Amino acid sequence: MKLLRSFIASLTLLYTALGVANSLPEVKLAALKFGTVKWELETIKRLQLDHKHGFDLTIVDVAGKQASTLSIQNDAVDVIVTDWIWVANQRTEGKNYQFIPYSKAVGSLMVGPDSAITTLNDLQGKRIGIAGGPVDKSWIVIQAIAKKRYGIDLAAQNELVFGAPPLLFKQALSGEIDAVINFWHFLAKLEAKGFQRVVDVQDAAVELGLSSDTPLLGYVFKESWVLKHRALAEGLRQASQEAKQILIADNAAWEPLKPLIKAKTANEFETLRAAWKQGAPSDSFDFQSAQAMFDLMRIYGDGKLIKKDTVLDRGAFFAISE
Repeated sequence: MKLLRSFIASLTLLYTALGVANSLPEVKLAALKFGTVKWELETIKRLQLDHKHGFDLTIVDVAGKQASTLSIQNDAVDVIVTDWIWVANQRTEGKNYQFIPYSKAVGSLMVGPDSAITTLNDLQGKRIGIAGGPVDKSWIVIQAIAKKRYGIDLAAQNELVFGAPPLLFKQALSGEIDAVINFWHFLAKLEAKGFQRVVDVQDAAVELGLSSDTPLLGYVFKESWVLKHRALAEGLRQASQEAKQILIADNAAWEPLKPLIKAKTANEFETLRAAWKQGAPSDSFDFQSAQAMFDLMRIYGDGKLIKKDTVLDRGAFFAISE
């Protein structure tokens, strides 16, 4: 009888949850199937923070960045995850999107545990692996700091190896490349294996006069969608912030995420968790800091990252667009 009552209670809770979800407006969000943003999104779903903030979140798995952008351009989803530089380029073409900060995590330039490379000046003639291509934001900042500190052109004096993050991760481990700039979670895995940071992009940004607290990556939606569903956009912002606060404060909240994170060792898991926490931005956004970063990216992006006529306007950022 006790088991029966427990079963009935569980069913009641399930039907109640389903009823609440069915009564709430849906927000479809495209995210990379194995991307780190899923750690926050799954926390939102597991703790029903979407329901708490007035919407029902549907996570749509996509294979890559191009698939993600196509999905929102074709109105297959309401929200994607990308950077505000993409938003600025789109707005210049009359395609008005807006941005909510998600992460300020950036890369670093790392070398193996036994490498003799200790400064950027030691890189001459070396093979540098770079994820994200020639216009990767971390690579742009590192090029800028190399010119400032040593007057050197890293792109001209080294062999550059552009590749997918998992491939460069393996090549760094095998020694096929001398140094690597990769996405933050692959760098955290390398750090867990004893790799050393030669330059941290956040530190370099500060030295270049930029803020280390400016988030690049965020949730992006069409401004036309916001005009119709402002409460949903605000609900997403609040749910995201609450999930971050929980994950920062409560290590137990990470236990259900272990199957997603797939860390091979306890040390790797702890390193990834610490790096994620470090990359979590505050709930505020400083436009002037974003403008300074935008100007640097324009100078060192060689016209490939930021389109010629692109300007950064306050309307690109949801939280400060009013």
